[in-house]
Amino acid sequence: MSIRLVLASQSPARLATLRSAGVEPEVVVSGFDESTVTETDPVRLASALAAYKARVVADRVGTDAVVIGCDSVLDLDGEVHGKPRDADDARARLRRMRGGSGVLHTGHCVIHNDREVVRDAATTVYFGDFDDALIDAYVATGEPLNVAGSFTIDGLGGPFIEGVEGDPHNVVGISLPTLRHMLAEFGIEWRQLWHAS
Repeated sequence: MSIRLVLASQSPARLATLRSAGVEPEVVVSGFDESTVTETDPVRLASALAAYKARVVADRVGTDAVVIGCDSVLDLDGEVHGKPRDADDARARLRRMRGGSGVLHTGHCVIHNDREVVRDAATTVYFGDFDDALIDAYVATGEPLNVAGSFTIDGLGGPFIEGVEGDPHNVVGISLPTLRHMLAEFGIEWRQLWHAS
């Protein structure tokens, strides 16, 4: 059975994670305006954003495709953080995060044959203690400006993460085990995707 797998995300990290797991999806960016969603609960927000993005793309590509939408937010002391507004916002967040922990929530939505499944994956991230000079240098690279929570685990920010509790792929923005279980609900085995394009 030939599977047309579509990733409704412009995230290079999500695409790289899928590729490293042997999956080569087609990428279709939704263009959905995230500012229209005002939910404040991190699980509901991440899940809603993932679903909206997947729905927009599913409407474009048709029901035969398997569409995957994802969105991530960081829950830091009960406050939800997506991508920072600017460099000052990123610096302030990194100062709050150092030496502490936060929970990275990624909403996942899979749509196929007019059926939709939505799940949240949560990973606790433990941050190292780093000084202001290092924060300034990291923000100056531009990397934290483009990601939820203002940090990466698979890039320049990786050395400042002391550990994770849960799926480390989820911190990159897509939980491979969560996605595998979701696809199984559609009767799709992960091994079928290894040669799908």
